[in-house]
Amino acid sequence: MAFSDELLELGEPIWAAQKDHPFVTELAAGTLEEGAFLHWVKQDYLYLLDYARTFAIAGARARDEETMTHLMGVAHTVLDYEMDLHREFAAEYGLARTDLETVEKTPTCVAYTNYLLRVAYNGSLAEISAAVYPCGQGYLDVAAHMADLAEDEHRYTPFIEKYTDEEFFEAVDWMREFVDRCGERYPGEHEAMREAFLTSARLEAAFWGMAYTEEGWEI
Repeated sequence: MAFSDELLELGEPIWAAQKDHPFVTELAAGTLEEGAFLHWVKQDYLYLLDYARTFAIAGARARDEETMTHLMGVAHTVLDYEMDLHREFAAEYGLARTDLETVEKTPTCVAYTNYLLRVAYNGSLAEISAAVYPCGQGYLDVAAHMADLAEDEHRYTPFIEKYTDEEFFEAVDWMREFVDRCGERYPGEHEAMREAFLTSARLEAAFWGMAYTEEGWEI
């Protein structure tokens, strides 16, 4: 069994919880409250900045040119393409780029991004591969589930289409191969990779809840 498959098997209960979350099921149906979706757009915009930083740091730490080039390329793609999509989402609701850039991170967003950056700076390349994997594979799987649930086109259809298109599939496929390569090359890192994967997967699930409840700071 490929190590990426082993991780997904380990995280199956978390995947199931994500697919059953009301944010996911209501977005698929087109009934999700606008405020919850915009909360996701704003927080995910901030998340993606640090997700891109994580890949850039990983690229700087990679020892072979091919891996370094691809990791740096992922960081650029996130900044150049995926964040543009968020700006387009925001613009449809009257939000400008400055509105996204001045938002304060919620506690869940802080926890997730701080964790990724800590792994990027202090963990091994193998740990980094496992820590970033749940975001890519999770969105691909959850969006595919949304596509199965959706009966008609609605205002959230572009979200579903973005995370089920061929370009995103290919990006996640590379991430899966990266995990497998690290798992094969560094067998002594398997336990650390499992822990990194599960931590990020739990934070992914918490991110849907953060958006749905429009989480903020209590104090």
